[in-house]
Amino acid sequence: MAHSPYTHVSMSIDPGRRPRIGVSFYTPVLRAGARMLESGRPFLSLESDEANVTVSTTGAGPVTAEDVEVARQIFNAAARYLADCERLHADQSADSDRITTSVVDETAA
Repeated sequence: MAHSPYTHVSMSIDPGRRPRIGVSFYTPVLRAGARMLESGRPFLSLESDEANVTVSTTGAGPVTAEDVEVARQIFNAAARYLADCERLHADQSADSDRITTSVVDETAA
């Protein structure tokens, strides 16, 4: 089954609650970047052709201890995501090699 890339954006508005926006990227056409504005404020950006998510400091102001902790959580989560992607990609490549070898063995017989 082929999976087509896409970006999903949703918004929920419930009475008495703050609106909630969700952005899900399911595409290799994703750009990730980290920069610093001239003001010295750092920001992280994830964007596809359809949506953009930016993370920066609290209230767009000076860096707080909480901002540093959030940045550390993002870093650790990204490292785990990378490790999982690398492991699964290696497993899928090995499975593909086994299938190819099996098909070649069957056609040679």
